[in-house]
Amino acid sequence: MRFYTGEHEYYCGVDLHARTLYLCVLDGRGQVRLHKRLPCERARFLEAIEPYRSDLVVGSECIFCWYWLADLCAAEEIAFVLGHALYMKAVHGGKAKNDKIDSHKAATLLRGGAFPMAFVYPPEMRATRDLLRRRLYFARKRGELFSHIRLTFQQYNVDPPSTGQLRYKKHREGLAEAFEDPVVGATIEADLTLADRYDVVLRDLEGTIEAQAKVHDPDALELLRTIPGVGQILALTLLYEIHHVSRFDSVQQFSSYCRLVKSEHRSAGKRTGSGGAKIGNAHLKWAFSEAAVLFLKGNPPGQAHLKRLQRKHGKAKALSILAARLGRSVYFMLKNQEAFDMNRFFA
Repeated sequence: MRFYTGEHEYYCGVDLHARTLYLCVLDGRGQVRLHKRLPCERARFLEAIEPYRSDLVVGSECIFCWYWLADLCAAEEIAFVLGHALYMKAVHGGKAKNDKIDSHKAATLLRGGAFPMAFVYPPEMRATRDLLRRRLYFARKRGELFSHIRLTFQQYNVDPPSTGQLRYKKHREGLAEAFEDPVVGATIEADLTLADRYDVVLRDLEGTIEAQAKVHDPDALELLRTIPGVGQILALTLLYEIHHVSRFDSVQQFSSYCRLVKSEHRSAGKRTGSGGAKIGNAHLKWAFSEAAVLFLKGNPPGQAHLKRLQRKHGKAKALSILAARLGRSVYFMLKNQEAFDMNRFFA
């Protein structure tokens, strides 16, 4: 956990919502200089903080609509800090809670050097990252359609014409005609129609994202593609979710952000459990978990390594260990600008 410790003359805490915000401005002595509700309008916000802009820092919790406020502060050269939502327990854990109280607490945390920081993703690559996340959402929806088709065949105990993967169009032929009941066939046909549309959307999105990646950081993309099993989508996910590896001070911090390690809780010298499973980047956790499985495909040294880990830890934990090792490798690959080396990986 990192805290914002910068010193300023004024501290502005913002409780942000989709249509309104509540801001609180404190001076260096903790006195409230401004406390009011405003609509989410750029001009109104700048007008409200105008008397304090000479030395002001703005802090807001990380919710879905923080983009415009961060970009506005950057354009106006106002210091902005994004608060980590899961760490801001002083805001969420109070006996009384409303927008006015929350904004004051945020300003107080800023002034006291206890405001937990989240990463403010730069706008240059942010839209492409969000588009890539949307592409993953659509791909999962298409997968749900394929799962429903398979379940329908099992439900009626009917053998499908093909046992191949439904993401290939050649294996979708004749699925609706396999049922005698035309209504069941209509259900399958509806799923297939939606799946065909998803194919077109996904193909277009992937082309757009690939073109953007070649502009943003083509060298990093090529390095990531040197990892066995990491293809186009995984490489793009790693590239845009990591952004630049230089924002991590150490490989341990990077692994923690990727949810590849467990955090241990100790008290009085005794282990009391673990926590923080939801703190970190879920997309990177998914990407490295997928990469660990695909890394083994057609890779005898990798399969032998996994078997050694399985004998000691079991299959599930062995795959987690492999994913963590891939995460460490990615960190040093991007930091040192070196391609993946299988010999060094197993050294």
